[in-house]
Amino acid sequence: MDVTETGSRTTGLNLQTLRRLKFWIWFEEWTRPTELQATLFWAGVIGFCGAACSIAYRVATTFVHKVLTGSSASGLVESFAELPLWGRLIIPAVGGLIAGAIMHFGARFHGQITTTDYMEAVVLGDGRISARQSLVKSLSALFTIASGGSIGREGPLVQLSAMVASLAGRLQRWTTPRLRLLVGCGAAAGIASAYNAPISGAVFVAEIVLGSMAMEIFGPLVFASVIATLTVRWFLGPGPLYQIPLFRLNGNWEIIPYLLLGLVSGLFAPWFIQLLRASERVAERITAPVYVKMCIGGLIVGALAVFYPQVCGNGYSVVNEILAGQWLWPSLVLILLFKVLATGATFGSGAVGGVFTPTLFVGASLGFLFGTATQYVTGSPSVNPSAFAIVGMGAFLAAATHAPIMAIVMIFELTLDYQIMLPLMLACVVGYYTSVKIEKGSIYAEALKRKGAGDYARQLAELHVRDLMKPNPVTISPTTGFSEVGEKFIDSRFNYLYVIDHGRFIGAVSLHDIKSYLNTPELAKVVIAGDLLRDSFPVVHASASLIEALERFSHHDGERLPVVSHDRELVGSIAKTDVILALAGSTVRSATAAGTPASR
Repeated sequence: MDVTETGSRTTGLNLQTLRRLKFWIWFEEWTRPTELQATLFWAGVIGFCGAACSIAYRVATTFVHKVLTGSSASGLVESFAELPLWGRLIIPAVGGLIAGAIMHFGARFHGQITTTDYMEAVVLGDGRISARQSLVKSLSALFTIASGGSIGREGPLVQLSAMVASLAGRLQRWTTPRLRLLVGCGAAAGIASAYNAPISGAVFVAEIVLGSMAMEIFGPLVFASVIATLTVRWFLGPGPLYQIPLFRLNGNWEIIPYLLLGLVSGLFAPWFIQLLRASERVAERITAPVYVKMCIGGLIVGALAVFYPQVCGNGYSVVNEILAGQWLWPSLVLILLFKVLATGATFGSGAVGGVFTPTLFVGASLGFLFGTATQYVTGSPSVNPSAFAIVGMGAFLAAATHAPIMAIVMIFELTLDYQIMLPLMLACVVGYYTSVKIEKGSIYAEALKRKGAGDYARQLAELHVRDLMKPNPVTISPTTGFSEVGEKFIDSRFNYLYVIDHGRFIGAVSLHDIKSYLNTPELAKVVIAGDLLRDSFPVVHASASLIEALERFSHHDGERLPVVSHDRELVGSIAKTDVILALAGSTVRSATAAGTPASR
């Protein structure tokens, strides 16, 4: 090639570009950044945003509750106890009416994306969540929760956090597997900020939602959960969610009653699941607008609250009283019955929220009653019913969600008491195995079934490289001058630039290959891309499977590979992280289709 001809197209690097290029090479060699590290960074951002949403939502809920009740009491149960009987009856109905009206009229403001449930976005593999409808549902949940609806606030907290994650991922134009993971990070942040439990948030999404504990998935989930928890603790303070008395085993014989408690939890959990499903089916048969249904659901809760205001809210304060041993078993039996009915009425009416915390309430009540019976049968005053309440929370949660690992970790983080671990682990495992023997589907099985649980794993297994590749990668021609090559590296932040000749891929230029020319600007003036070309650069075909792509990555130190057609035409590029995430997702256990739990 004529040097004079190429010289007109190869001017030297200006001083600013030269400095930026040297810094980028130094930074890349020192840190060796990968796309997984970038994913961790965004997981941290999502964790902080999720915590901010959680704090703001709590403040808004408290404000609306004070407006509706006029009470300045510290909790929902306490404020409802101060209300006259007519107030206990009417306020949940009014809150349900407002919440339903928001859902009814807010449904008109939908865009192209209609999915609002993060579980649906993850299970179906789309990862896109409607911001408009998410805000509508969260606002509706605000009035349901603030007016005493028997449902948890973790639902809208997860909803908002996952929505922020989806928006961030779409702005970054991430591929489906990575957007799916980012939404999962949002869900983990929401759960962690709701319960002050970072491990549980990560395990919940990994075990229940994504169905994989691969580090490429679990690592970002942990990062998001930890950042969310630290942020919430900064504003609201540290400490366990539930205050429990000192626990200790009085002897190995005491393990037997705890095993029996796990068995009882496993027997009762399927009935609780069936009740919630039945309430949904009954509400679906009522041909009335959603605001009428939710008003009726609130009226049922109000009618029950006339007798026992403890049925209002998610049951947090009552659980603390149970753990402190402040209830007698006859009263607790009635409250447990009323609470189950109130939860079914709220859940079945179509209210937005979570049933996670009400499930803990049922487990604590069941455990305390079982512990009281054990104390009576054994005649041993050393048997502590409050300790059985703690274990009952975990056992019933494991039996209802079919996620024993999550339940064990959750109860440990909620109490921060290691002494409870031995009976807790045994009871959770027994409760899980007993429940799945009776009821194959978990507490959210029907919701996941409607959303296509299990289908996405099969879709991932059938994916090819063309389904995950990014089109229009950064390219240069063989005659591109050194100055333009350097500027392309700075603008793209990639370690390789793909060289094409008339659309066909012929090789790549490495960032490290230009390092030696930065100190010899005279030589750099006459160097072109063809002089730096690596013509034996690995490629992957668009029709190749993800397993083939991963095998190619095993022989390549880069984070991306060029995707070519059969005639070596460059059609895109694929990231190693996307391949790993997709393959990890395709290993979701088949039990997911049968009913792995989700969040409503």
